Amino acid sequence: MLAQMERQLSSDDPKLAQTFSGGKRRTSRIVLGALVVLAGLGMLVGGVAQHMTWLGILGFLAMFGGVLVAMSRTGGSASPVAPGGSGASGAGPAKAASRSSFMTRLDDRWDRRRDSGR
Repeated sequence: MLAQMERQLSSDDPKLAQTFSGGKRRTSRIVLGALVVLAGLGMLVGGVAQHMTWLGILGFLAMFGGVLVAMSRTGGSASPVAPGGSGASGAGPAKAASRSSFMTRLDDRWDRRRDSGR
């Protein structure tokens, strides 16, 4: 039954299925990012303890970079859909056609609930 559900997900939304199946690369990025954050934290604390402002700033930047590495996505689109938008603004009909019927149904249900609450 799980294999059938996996095939159904792959056929309905291949991008989502690829996101879930690419776990090893994501895990390695998270581990690398966590190590960089820990190293940056050590530099930040060391800079504060030794009154070396430059080391504290460098540690903060390292921590920020580590978070960015851990949260980064490889491949795929990095342009989020604005709240309330259709996701097709400025992208033409190709973007609107790629929108799944599942999300359309969710948006419709949300609009009905919001309108009935007034």
